[in-house]
This record gives sequence, C-alpha cells and structure tokens, in this order.
Amino acid sequence: MRHLSIILSVLLSLGAIAQEQKHEVAEGLIEYHDLFNTTMEEGVSCYRIPAIITAPNGDVIAAIDERVESCADLNPNNDINIVARRSSDNGKTWSDIETVIDFPFGQSASDPSMILDKETNEIFLFYNYMDLEKEKGVFYLHVVKSADNGKTWSEPEDITSQIAKPEWHNDFKFITSGRGIQTQSGKLLHTMVNLKNGLHLFGSDDHGKTWFFIDTPINPADESKVIELADGTWMINSRVHNIGMRIVHTSTDEGKTWETKEEPQLIDPGNNASIIRYTAKEDGYDKNRILFSNA
Repeated sequence: MRHLSIILSVLLSLGAIAQEQKHEVAEGLIEYHDLFNTTMEEGVSCYRIPAIITAPNGDVIAAIDERVESCADLNPNNDINIVARRSSDNGKTWSDIETVIDFPFGQSASDPSMILDKETNEIFLFYNYMDLEKEKGVFYLHVVKSADNGKTWSEPEDITSQIAKPEWHNDFKFITSGRGIQTQSGKLLHTMVNLKNGLHLFGSDDHGKTWFFIDTPINPADESKVIELADGTWMINSRVHNIGMRIVHTSTDEGKTWETKEEPQLIDPGNNASIIRYTAKEDGYDKNRILFSNA
C-alpha cells in the first residue's frame, strides 16, 4: 500500500442526517484529506493501521503505523514507528507529521489504538512492540499517555504481564488497533487477541495506573472493537476470517459470559472495521444510535 487516504466524515453534522429517513449523504458533507502519504516523508514504504480520537480540547488526533523498511507487519519489519497528525479546526487543516514512538532499528511498534479518559482528560495510546534483534516473534504490549491533548507523550510502559498470561509469551498476541472505550462507570476497556486462545478484554479501574485482564476467551473473533450500549450491555463487533460477515458478541455481566450471533447485514471483506456509540436518549437525543464503518 503506497498511499493511504483517511476519510473524515464530519460527524458533528451527521446528526441532521441521522434524524431523516434517507440514507443519502448530503453533497459536500464528507471531506477527503490525504493525511499520510509516502510522498510526505522520504524513505517511508507505506502508512497503515490508522486510529483516530478527539482530544479533550477538541483537537482531532490521527495516529498510524509509519512502516519504513517495508510494508510488512510487526514480524518481520525492523522499522515501524507510530506517527500522528492533529487538527484544531475539525479536520479542515492538519499539522505536520509528528513522531510518537520511534525505537532504534531492529525494534518496531505497530497497531496504534487510543482511549480518552474523560475524567482525567488523559489520552492513552496502545501499541504492540517487538525487538526483532533479541526476541524475534515475541509480542509485547505497550501503552503511552498524554496529559496535554496529545502534544507530548509519556515514556512507554510495558503492560504485557498485566493483560496476558505468562504461558502466552511466545504466542501471536496483540492489542487490537483503532480505539477502546470508557464505560459509563468510568472503566477503561479495550480488546486484545491471542490467535491460539481467542479475544479477551482488558482495562483499568484506576485511570490507567494498573490494568486488569478478563480471562474469558471470546470466540470466534480476530480484530475487534468494543462499545457499551445505552443499557450497559457490552458489545463486541468482530472480524472473523473468511466468513464474509461480522460476528457480534454481547455481555450483560461485564464480560463474565457472552452471547454470540452472526450479523449478515454487516458484510466483511476481511478487514478491521470500527464501531462507536454515537447518540443516547439519556443525552437528550431521540434515539440510541451506533455507527459502524467498514471497507
């Protein structure tokens, strides 16, 4: 992939459409911005795996893999950085590309995802790390955080031991890219996958000081996203290889047990996709709405 165009739908304007019964998007509502392109930075092979979030001050932050050596994934790519651009005017203009994570050659970071803690105004950025010179094939799970709307970031913290079992050391495991959530109770919640074991949830009850792991494998599931519905139900929308549709998992007991169903209305060409909670009656809207996006 030599070029990546991130399509920014102006979600603040979508409220008007959502209240109509039409499915057409009004002309001029969607704008296209080529945020990450290999012509922008010398020596970059490709940009892949975007994540986007709105900071407490309203800035829109888009993060992505900057794959230098090749377009290959974390194993065996010796040089993947996490970079970002920001917009302070709702996507009209964007900053230059800023480096968030850049390890020495032979160490790579990949698959960014973010959570905004609305109680502390901190942004957590997760990624998967590998030292290909010392432990090729071993995945570590990292997080950095920002207390200034994504302008600066903390030193990386390795949280592998908190959210993965010791016996998984050599397994293909990863935090899923995109974003996690903060529940109505304030809990931070995210998804991670062990391809041998299944999808798992992890999170924090103390604003990221420590992290917990829910040892309930969810199957079938690969790259997935979690949301909380208006009634408190946790919903996971999952990619599953080669079935052509999404799989939806729901839990009403905070992840202890799950119900699973196929969702043939949501076709799946085999990519990551995303789902977010958009409107809720408790916030004054006429309906509870979620938005799903896919290729």
